[in-house]
This record gives sequence, C-alpha cells and structure tokens, in this order.
Amino acid sequence: MTSKPFASSADLSPKQERFETIAPGVFAMSAEGDPNVGAIEGENFLVCIEARATPVAARRWLARLREVTTKPVRFLVLSHYHAVRVLGASAFDATAIVAHQHTAELIEERGRQDWDSEFGRMPRLFEEPDSIPGLTRPTMTFADRLNIELGRDYGRIELFYLGRGHTRGDIVVWHPESKTLFAGDLVEAEAALYTGDAYHREWATTTLDNVRALRVEHLVGGRGKVVHGEEEVLAAIEQSRAFLTTLLDETGRVVDRGGSLKEAFEACYQALNPIYGQWPIFEHTIPFDVARVFDELKGVEHPVIWTAARDREVWDQLQG
Repeated sequence: MTSKPFASSADLSPKQERFETIAPGVFAMSAEGDPNVGAIEGENFLVCIEARATPVAARRWLARLREVTTKPVRFLVLSHYHAVRVLGASAFDATAIVAHQHTAELIEERGRQDWDSEFGRMPRLFEEPDSIPGLTRPTMTFADRLNIELGRDYGRIELFYLGRGHTRGDIVVWHPESKTLFAGDLVEAEAALYTGDAYHREWATTTLDNVRALRVEHLVGGRGKVVHGEEEVLAAIEQSRAFLTTLLDETGRVVDRGGSLKEAFEACYQALNPIYGQWPIFEHTIPFDVARVFDELKGVEHPVIWTAARDREVWDQLQG
C-alpha cells in the first residue's frame, strides 16, 4: 500500500450541500459525506440538531434555514461530542445546549485534545477557526430520556440514550409525528463509520437493536444521504452493523492468534474496502477504527484519547 495523505488533510474541495424538508417543520442538510445537521420547528421556536465545526460554518446552515423559518433557536441538541459537530454552537444563540451527561464528561476529559486532533484531520471543515470562542459545553444534560414539548399542535421531540456506540454519550432525536430520527453517528447511510472512540460490541448489538425498534420512516444519519421509507432505513442500520461486525470479526481473528495491529488493519481493510471503500472518509477512518477495536478486544474498556501526535503515529504505522 502506498503512502496516503494524512486523514482528510488533502480533501479541500467544497461539497455540494443539499437542504431537505422531510416533513412540515422538519429540516435537514447533508453535504456529500460531511456532517449532517437538522432542525425541527416548534410553535414559536426551533430545535436545532448538531452545530458544525465553527460558528462561520454554522451560520451558513442557519442562513439556509432562515429561508424557511425565522423562529429563534431555543434548543441546540448535540448527539455526541466530536469537535466537528459542536464547536460552532455559539452561532445559534440557543437558550439551552442539550447533550447526554456522558458527553459533558467527555468534553472535560478530552475536549481540547479532540479539537486539536480533528482540526489536523479535517482542516476544510474548520472554516475560520479563529471564530471558535472555546470548548462547547452543554447547559442541559440527561441520563436516559428527555422530552421537548413543541407547543400547540406541533407535538414533541423525544431524546433517547439507547446505549454506548460511536461514543459513550450518543443520543438520538426522535420526532414521532413524522417518524423522523436524527441518529447522529450511530447510523450512517452510504458512508464509512468512524469508530475511533467507539464501544463496538455494544454498538453492533443492543444499541443498534434499540434504534431498529423505533420503526423509523425518515433517517438523518451523522453523515451520508438522508433516507426515506422503512426498507431504506433498515438497510442503513444493517449497513452500519455490518461495518462494525466486520471490524470485530476480522480483528478478533488476529487478536486470537496473537497477531499485530498492522495485521488487523490489513485484514479489516481487505474485508471492508470492496463495499465501503467507495464511500466518504473510508480511507480516513479505517486506521483509527482498527486501532480502537484492537484495543477493545485486548481489554481496553474506554477509548484512549486521540491527540494530534497519536493520530500521526497510528496513521504512519497503518497507512504509511
């Protein structure tokens, strides 16, 4: 394998953004594998979902949203903590920033390191990084479930913690009236998963089983296209599960025979590339994914913090 540009550092071309009205008052924007964002309308306010990497990037999304509604943002919901998802939060002027209690813990534990790591991996997403005022911290947290009443005939939003997965603090946003789920990075349609901070065994089993049980008709994943219809939604869930189980199976065989991280990477790459290699950020994610699942199967319960230096060390070892 020839040496490849580090992570997404060479991915500098702008992506085509697609704004979509999923149902009355339910909106999403995707961008060819860049992180997806969304919003749900209440009687006299908005609930926005995800914040992008910088306030400048967030304002572009808000400008598009303002073409269909001028209601103020009362709640900004963060599905989990990764810098590219949250550091644009100040642009929303939200009354409350909502996340799982484990996400708040992760921000204190590794927020600055993750910021530096992701800036190095994905510089294009950090439009005008000097506009970031500092770490984003939630002002409202919960453990299992939180409902947001939207007012009058708008119904409600249900926020669920369905188990550890992409991180230990992932939540989903469920809008029962339209049967729309904003799944964060627990599910992605036609996009390779990033699992460098994951709990693969729980994610691939009980957590995705809990997502599947919601009977979703419209799915906005963390990346990739927005999918519609129960059949396509289930396909996206199972596509995500298959990625995880392949990582677990291939790495497990290497660990069982006492093999190396490099051998696990080569086995996973060979198994996943024919299907997932054509989709966004596969080459970027796969070294970090395998490094984490290798640790997990060797008994490292919680993900090791990614730093800019560790990123380069793993990349050079596996993709160099």
